[in-house]
Amino acid sequence: MESSGFNARPSKRDCIMGPYSEDTQFKRAEAIKRLLEQNPQLDPLYRGMWENKLRALAKNETEYNWRVRNLYEGMKRGPVIEY
Repeated sequence: MESSGFNARPSKRDCIMGPYSEDTQFKRAEAIKRLLEQNPQLDPLYRGMWENKLRALAKNETEYNWRVRNLYEGMKRGPVIEY
């Protein structure tokens, strides 16, 4: 059974967005670059997708925080379940 990450045990990878970290952004960029370099046979559609992800990484904390705000400001909390 595949997990969406929301029902699995919490781990560092389950966080959608945490506080801005230049180191984390650098690691993300390096991982994407490595993926592209090590997979020259990658379908052009997927290569383009990963190249766009690489270009779209937040370059600074202000840009990152703006994205976090825009992502979460429209979300509503679900009902509270009391046992």
